[in-house]
Amino acid sequence: MNLVVDVGNTQIKFAVFKGDELIEKSATHLENAVESLQKILESYPKLSKAIISSTSEVTANFENLLTDYVDLLEFTHHSKVNFINDYKTPETLGLDRMALVAAAAYLYPSQNVLVIDAGTCITYDFINETSVYLGGAISPGLQMRYKAMHTFTKKLPLVKETFQSSTYIGKSTKEAMQIGVCKSISYEIDGYIEDYLADYEDLTVVLTGGDYKLLSASIKNSIFATSNFLLKGLNKILQLNSN
Repeated sequence: MNLVVDVGNTQIKFAVFKGDELIEKSATHLENAVESLQKILESYPKLSKAIISSTSEVTANFENLLTDYVDLLEFTHHSKVNFINDYKTPETLGLDRMALVAAAAYLYPSQNVLVIDAGTCITYDFINETSVYLGGAISPGLQMRYKAMHTFTKKLPLVKETFQSSTYIGKSTKEAMQIGVCKSISYEIDGYIEDYLADYEDLTVVLTGGDYKLLSASIKNSIFATSNFLLKGLNKILQLNSN
C-alpha cells in the first residue's frame, strides 16, 4: 500500500492507495501534521511506500516519522515521470502541475488533455496524444481576485463567500464583486477551452482543484470534474519510481 502526502501552503493532504485504488483521503493544517500522520500509519500498518510533494516546509519530526515506517520518495524535478517535459524551464515548473500532468498521461493515455486546476492560482496544463507536455498558463484564483480588489482599492470589502448565479447583474457591491469574479473565471476557462479546441478537436478537458465544484456548473464546454486528480498523479509517480 502507498501513502501520498501533498503539502500545501496551509494544509497537508494524505491519501492511501492500494495499487491504483484510492482507499482513504484526509486533510489537516500543517500544525497538526504529525498527529494526523501518526493516526494514518497506525490505521494502515501495511503501508510500505510513500511520496511527499511539498510547497512548504514540514518539520523534521514529520519526515522522521515517515521514514521510520515506510520507504519515502521526495518528489522533485529529477523524479521519473510518465511524460516528456517540453517546458522551456522545467526546473521552474511546479511539482503540483507535474503531478496533474502525470495523472492526465495515466488516466487518459493517447489523448490530448487540458488539465485546469482551480486552486490558489488557476493553472492550465496541456499534454498531447503522444504524452508530450507542451506547457500552459497561470492566472489568479478565485480568492486571490477577491483579495486583490480589497487590497488595491480603498472601499471595496474583502469578500470570501462565493455563490452560483445565473444573473450577470449584481444588486449590491458584494454581489457585483461575486458575480464579477465568478463570471470572469468561467468566461476565462471557456475561452481557453475554445482556443485549444480550435487546434485539437478531440480535446479532453479535466477540471480539478479546490474550487472545481463551484466553477464546473458555469462552464459551457464539456469537462470531467474531479477532486482527486493530483493525488492519483502522485501515486502514479511513486509507482514509476518504485519499479
